[in-house]
Parts: sequence; C-alpha cells; structure tokens
Amino acid sequence: MSQRCELCGKGPSFGNVISHANNTRRRRWNPNLRRVRALVNGARKQLRVCTACIRAGRVTKAASRAKKAA
Repeated sequence: MSQRCELCGKGPSFGNVISHANNTRRRRWNPNLRRVRALVNGARKQLRVCTACIRAGRVTKAASRAKKAA
C-alpha cells in the first residue's frame, strides 16, 4: 500500500540524515496519513488522507451509524 494521500497526492519525501560526525545515510519522511470515512459523491467511502487535508477542511466526514440498544 503506497504512502500517498488520496486527495492531494502528497507522498514521501527523501533526504539525508547527517550525524554530528558528518556521517550521512538516506531516509524518507512519510506523510501523516489517517484512515477517514468520508462522503464522496454522496456515498460513504474510506480514504487515506493526510492530516493537512483534514485540517484544511478538504474532507467531509461521514456521520457514523449509531449503535442500537439491545
């Protein structure tokens, strides 16, 4: 499963970690993805969305179903 936001397409970024002794190694910074139940074209769908999209209001969350009392 790819580390990519389904709304904005944000993916991992790559770079170097540099230690105090100037040793370098490659690493990647993954986006902060959350699984959200959202409304897409009037239907409820589960999306993997970055938290920046959630905070910006690009996601309309679907109301969860209330549990029936037994």
